[in-house]
Amino acid sequence: MSLLFGSICQNGYVVRDIEAALRFWTQTLKVGPFFYIERVKTDWFRYRGRESPVELSIALANSGDLQIELIQQRNDAPSMYLDFLRDHGEGLQHMSCWSHDYQALYDNALSSGFTIGHEGQIGGPQGRFAYFETTGHAGTVIEISDISGAKGKFFEHIRKVAATWDGSDPVRIVRP
Repeated sequence: MSLLFGSICQNGYVVRDIEAALRFWTQTLKVGPFFYIERVKTDWFRYRGRESPVELSIALANSGDLQIELIQQRNDAPSMYLDFLRDHGEGLQHMSCWSHDYQALYDNALSSGFTIGHEGQIGGPQGRFAYFETTGHAGTVIEISDISGAKGKFFEHIRKVAATWDGSDPVRIVRP
């Protein structure tokens, strides 16, 4: 539990080949099912304050209450994902804390001295997210995510499905 951000709800892994990562997680680690969005549609995305047209594929699953996110960037638009790949290779890039009061958490992080690395929105104003720059060691970027809307309901659905998963249908395609 972070006194500033709350509980860590998600670990986000940056990968070069999401299909290979899905095979590893579902076949080797037996985690799933993953909900796979081949082309994520962002409303907007900014890297260090500038618009950046990222193209992403993501896959989401739960292991208990912890959500696992796999992220493959499909283009070379500036992002913290590409920064991580360049500097550290594939692996755990961020931890995410979720909030029903996103703006308060966002403002508190900024007033505490955190700097935004990249941020964006998916599916309207209740789909905002921000990644804060951190130092220390790789894999400790902090993301905050607004779960007050449809995204929160989707995340809860993923958690519930994972709780009773029997190993069948390990990758489920999500069509926006």
